Amino acid sequence: MFKNRITDLFQIQYPIIQAGMIWCSGWELASAVSNAGGLGIIGAGSMYPQVLDEHIIKCKNATNKNFAVNLPLLYPDIDKHIETIIKHQVPIVFTSAGNPKTWTSILQKENIKVVHVVSSVKFALKCQDAGVDAIVAEGFEAGGHNGREETTTLCLIPAVRNAINIPLIAAGGIASGRAMLACFALGADAVQVGSRFVTSKESSAHENFKNAIIQANEGDTQLTLKELTPVRLLKNDFYKQLQNAYEQCASKEELEKILGRARAKKGMFEGDMTDGELEIGQVSAYIDEVKGAGEIVKEIWEEFLDVKKSLSLL
Repeated sequence: MFKNRITDLFQIQYPIIQAGMIWCSGWELASAVSNAGGLGIIGAGSMYPQVLDEHIIKCKNATNKNFAVNLPLLYPDIDKHIETIIKHQVPIVFTSAGNPKTWTSILQKENIKVVHVVSSVKFALKCQDAGVDAIVAEGFEAGGHNGREETTTLCLIPAVRNAINIPLIAAGGIASGRAMLACFALGADAVQVGSRFVTSKESSAHENFKNAIIQANEGDTQLTLKELTPVRLLKNDFYKQLQNAYEQCASKEELEKILGRARAKKGMFEGDMTDGELEIGQVSAYIDEVKGAGEIVKEIWEEFLDVKKSLSLL
């Protein structure tokens, strides 16, 4: 059995972690990944407090393995989400988009492990100072909300590894065992996989969105909206509307008006491929079919071992 700091910390079989993706990662996906030996995550950023409560209960009923909740710290009802997490004694919480000092010690007092997502060495050091149990370093290639620094995973992981001494999880552009092994060579203790799990059978993403990802080609995503919150999007009519606004030197307020409300839900969850916001990573260009989450975990792990063995023979 494979053992390292992350498998010991989370009590999981494989150092493969599913990302907590807004509108795509409910209890079905989280439980499937955990049952397969990885760590599944419920994405709470798109959920009302009562919905998160329901998803945690269903996830507990579907798996006896550890799972986590992803919690964007800018969530408006974060106090209620924290109460729900503590009430159900969720063993692990991944936080993002905010100051890790705010909730880390409170959660840890309840014996909950805390992991924070960063996109730079600067914030990795702040997280270590805040006392988090592990860090996710997410490169520029990743889908969804991203760092303004635009540092790629290849550059970010070794830089963060050199700066911190706590467990490190690599994210951004990882959808295969080959990529996972590369991240381990750079100093990661585990990988977090997002886009590949969006196209899993258990993902709550709309079928239209899954099909759009499968059909995506190289160059079909772009990081945009850096004036608001940077996000990597699949190019569609909404993206083109944003680009036209940039060409007209649109103000921050004008960009906010174009973005509006519930744009991500419209695209990823409801399947509006024209006017919806389609958050996905660059690696979408290399995803060509929908598979079960357990099958994805198995494929990544087996390829990781196969490539590792082949390289050791060189």
